[in-house]
Amino acid sequence: MSVNFKCLYCDRYLSSRNAYSQHVKYCNELKELNTSTEESNNDISDTVSSINEMSLDSDDFSQIEELQSIREENLPPVSEISYQYESDSNYAGDVSLRSEEFENFDEILSESLQNYTEKSDTNMSNTLEEFELKSLTLQDNIEESEVEIKEFPNEAYVDLMTLVTKHNLNNKAGNSIIKFFNRHSDLSQSPLPKNIETGRKFMDKMNISQLSYSKHCILVHNNREYFINYRPIKNCIEILLSNSEILQHFIFKYENKKHQGEKSYAEQNSGNWWKYAEASIPSSACILSLILYSDATTTDTLGKSSLHPIYISLGNIPTWRKNKEDAKQLLGYFPILFAKNEKEKTSPEFKKLVRETFHKSLKFLLDPLFENENGIDYKINNRIIWFFPKISTIIGDWPEACTYSLTYKSASSNFPCHFCLVQKNDLIDTMQDQIILRNHENMMEHFNNNTGHSVSLEPVENYFWNIPNLNIYAATVPDRMHHLDLGLYHYQIEFTKGILGRSSIDKMNERIGAIPRYPGLKIFSKGLQSIARLTASEHRDLMKVMVFVVDGLLSDDLSEVYVKWNEMYILSRLEIFKESDLEKFQKAINEWADLFVILFRKKSDSKMKFPKFHSWIFHIVDTIREYGAINGYTTETYESLHKSYVKTPYRLSNKKGIEEQIMKTIRRKAIIKRRITEELHKTPTALIYTSKLFEFKLLEASIFFEQQKKNPDLTENMIKGFAKFLECLDLFFDMLDIISAEDCRIKIFGSVTLKNINILRATNKFQNRPWFSNIAIAMDDAELFEYQSDNGTCYAQTLLITEVILPNKSPFHLALVQWYDFKSKKTPFVYSCPLLKLVEIYNFIEIEAIEEIVHIVPRFDTKDEYFVNKFIF
Repeated sequence: MSVNFKCLYCDRYLSSRNAYSQHVKYCNELKELNTSTEESNNDISDTVSSINEMSLDSDDFSQIEELQSIREENLPPVSEISYQYESDSNYAGDVSLRSEEFENFDEILSESLQNYTEKSDTNMSNTLEEFELKSLTLQDNIEESEVEIKEFPNEAYVDLMTLVTKHNLNNKAGNSIIKFFNRHSDLSQSPLPKNIETGRKFMDKMNISQLSYSKHCILVHNNREYFINYRPIKNCIEILLSNSEILQHFIFKYENKKHQGEKSYAEQNSGNWWKYAEASIPSSACILSLILYSDATTTDTLGKSSLHPIYISLGNIPTWRKNKEDAKQLLGYFPILFAKNEKEKTSPEFKKLVRETFHKSLKFLLDPLFENENGIDYKINNRIIWFFPKISTIIGDWPEACTYSLTYKSASSNFPCHFCLVQKNDLIDTMQDQIILRNHENMMEHFNNNTGHSVSLEPVENYFWNIPNLNIYAATVPDRMHHLDLGLYHYQIEFTKGILGRSSIDKMNERIGAIPRYPGLKIFSKGLQSIARLTASEHRDLMKVMVFVVDGLLSDDLSEVYVKWNEMYILSRLEIFKESDLEKFQKAINEWADLFVILFRKKSDSKMKFPKFHSWIFHIVDTIREYGAINGYTTETYESLHKSYVKTPYRLSNKKGIEEQIMKTIRRKAIIKRRITEELHKTPTALIYTSKLFEFKLLEASIFFEQQKKNPDLTENMIKGFAKFLECLDLFFDMLDIISAEDCRIKIFGSVTLKNINILRATNKFQNRPWFSNIAIAMDDAELFEYQSDNGTCYAQTLLITEVILPNKSPFHLALVQWYDFKSKKTPFVYSCPLLKLVEIYNFIEIEAIEEIVHIVPRFDTKDEYFVNKFIF
């Protein structure tokens, strides 16, 4: 048995801190039976209280060692103490203290105990009695016995740790839950841990091999060790393959042979890469396609601290499933090197060391998959499958892609494209057939001949040169989020502002702020205050409306460049690309790019010679042919992982040894996820009304409407609805041959949830602004001859949402609407969007007939002209 803890009152040694704390308590009771001095009792009682109130936190149990150093002079002093504590009133999280900062430790401990005694003097006896009954938990017995732990002690314990882990509760909140439970559970023995930190340490001891994590010293620089904190890659893959939903969609190579007809590029396994990779392995084996994603990210709001995570996913998983968070696994954190001063930071030697460390870390993480040339076996659906792991694509922003390919990151370098050998001055002034692609052979030749600088290649050996069936220069695929959302579209808006005058920019901002509401669409009520701070999602929201914002501001070309952008962008989001789709996509890219250059070239400092523009024009279509649809390798969903795997765990840490603490937090979340089944999101029942605004009898409707005319809170739309209410309801009753409406009651609501989960609104106030939804209605075949429609669809604005209740009949769920019609039969569409006007036609329609909510934008600076926004994606 370990002899870490010697009792202060007898010669017994104990192996764990919990056991030690309990033993000291009982020794204290024995001491009380055999001593008559009140002073001695008080001294020992204070000591027991101090031990019981400590959070069982530190891996080396340094708290207990410090107490022993105070009581036993023959023990050597501890040079440095790092401990964590809690108190009933002010414990807010993990706190670290160093002993050199507090030399008079006895005084501090004495003062702390005195303060605690003063706060709890009135109920100390009750607390001790409650502790004796409830603190000897199953958890304490397990810790003392040193058995291998694979499961939680009981359901209450796992429910508590699930609650704390799922909602990212800190120690103080979790401990409050424990105290509440123990106070009201009326149990003689508590099923819960003594405190949350004990529960977390219990989870850390659980022996689940798939969820193990380690650290490895990858480098010593300036007398400082740099570690890579990681999870074994085979374990990460095993976790992915054990996901039951992923297993249902796992695509084996024989399923890929079912494709017939025109070749499509839907999933990664239908691209050329997959065909070549399959040809390189035995016919009875399968490809295990590995997708890597990494990106350095800040951990705090001030950006003073950062981490560099790397994730792994599988190309075998269909795109729609692969883009969910649980279809990716954290592989580890790359070490981030620090220079001793600014001079070293900018030196070529340090930059080379950074790149060497990155590739050395990759080798350490990935080599276990490739150490056996004969592949690897994984058990899937109780069947052993023979796999050959192959790295297929690597996802990241442009600097990250350059780090993988070891090309120069600077956009002003002579050969800034990591795909090809095109000089900077020819980035957009070249022809497709003149491009020489980078590959392992020509790059290795430059490296071996020390001529890498002539092609903007770093003087570092690339780890991926030794990986079969991989061209690292092509595999670092263009990412739509960084290339388009945060890249080219950002330029397009900045250049637009550059060619507009001050008054036009002000008008543009006014229009952006006046865009009507639409579910999920962010409205920039103050215009574009600082575009540099916009997220990718906010850039996409702007894409959906900028066509209408710039309409008529400068020239038709300005509006057209935004139309062509949207056409190109929507095509990029296709899940399936046939060869004909690729040709259409390339044409859309070229048309947008040509107009973009004509309009904005003078506003570009580089005259449009930036790598992202070049790679999108010349390389994205070939990338789709090689690796499948762009949606399969976009970083949009990976970016959300930073919150789960970096920012939230960082916030829960005590900011010391961050990587290790974060890995523990992630491991605990994974343990919880293994035990619980996520609740299925049920589709809401159709027609759930909310915000009842009015209720009245139909016979009293005229009086009610007359009274509401004086209501200052009603908007024009609702007043218009009240004015047309009785007339339209009579028409509706006539259509259904309803003769008597006696005892009919009317309810008017602010919103209702439709069958497709969209919310239909007709209210004067929603977040202090009116919101009257516009809707699309599919017309009957007979009605199509009477009205001009948009491929069978007509549009209307909702004025009122009502429930009409007649005795002995099912309620009628109705919306009073005002209809739109096309502004001109000659030119019904502008910018590929229907151009409409409101007409004086009103009807009650059944809410079930509403096909969808649509976004209708008024044409600015004109009267009674409206666009149906077809750019909502």
